[in-house]
Amino acid sequence: MSPENQTSSRDFILLGLFSSSRTSLVFFSSLCILFILTVTEKNALLNLLICRDYCLHSPMYFLLSHLSFMDILHISNIVPKMITNFLSGSRTMTFAGCGFQIFLSPILLGEECLLQMAMSYDHYVAICQPLHYAMLMSDRVTVLMVAGAWLVGTLNSVVHTAYVLHFPFCEPVVIDHYFCQIPALMRSSCVDTSQYEQGVEVSAVIFLFTPFSMISVSYIKILHTVLQSKSSQAWKKSFSTCSFHMVVVVMYYGPLIFTYMGHKSYHIPGQDKFHSIFYTTLTPTLNPVIYSFRNKDVLQAMKNMLTSNFYHKY
Repeated sequence: MSPENQTSSRDFILLGLFSSSRTSLVFFSSLCILFILTVTEKNALLNLLICRDYCLHSPMYFLLSHLSFMDILHISNIVPKMITNFLSGSRTMTFAGCGFQIFLSPILLGEECLLQMAMSYDHYVAICQPLHYAMLMSDRVTVLMVAGAWLVGTLNSVVHTAYVLHFPFCEPVVIDHYFCQIPALMRSSCVDTSQYEQGVEVSAVIFLFTPFSMISVSYIKILHTVLQSKSSQAWKKSFSTCSFHMVVVVMYYGPLIFTYMGHKSYHIPGQDKFHSIFYTTLTPTLNPVIYSFRNKDVLQAMKNMLTSNFYHKY
């Protein structure tokens, strides 16, 4: 491949998720609504409640506040550029912008996987080991969990970003996706990337398969413990909570496992785009609802905040 047909610094072309059809306008409007809900009314509101209400200063809500913060960062890393390109009719992405998405996305994806595993462990300890909860989920332990997730996710992202941006790309650099996703970008490379793809699969085992397995085991043990309690009310409450949590976990991990662990011969750009919607848009929107706004403590904190603001105003 001659140097004229390779590039490492010019703009990339994102084919995007939408066309100019009327149907795409409906999907675009829905995406904008989900983005606004995720950033303002759900995750931002949840973080505000956790900061203001002392009753929510517990390990579970400490982990949840970081999960919400990552959801805001993740959707803000991808959706605003989609909106800008759709409104302007442009499909370009600068090399620096693409590099930033490639760097930030693995950090947030990897850390969210690890944090969801930590949250499932928190639920397991609270239900199955309640007498040891203060020791096993102390403030120091939760801080180390969050710091470790950030550190491991950042190191993983640095390695992948350095490798991906080092590859030469065939001109024009067309990415059949709506953001700079690593597997989609690799399809535009001019060289054989099979060895690097094996490294991606190793990372996927660490950040996807292992946490998903641990989460599944935690909830199985929780349900087993609750069933032994012979309390129908506790059984119904725990089953409802665990089932909703597992739905969100499957919606998040399933598409990621298919994208990063599935053989590339099974990857179709349209399917990759569809799967990416789940972990970039839908689960960040659902996480606050499933993990918090169905919780009576959070609802009480919201009621207290509204009542306090009302009396302060009048």
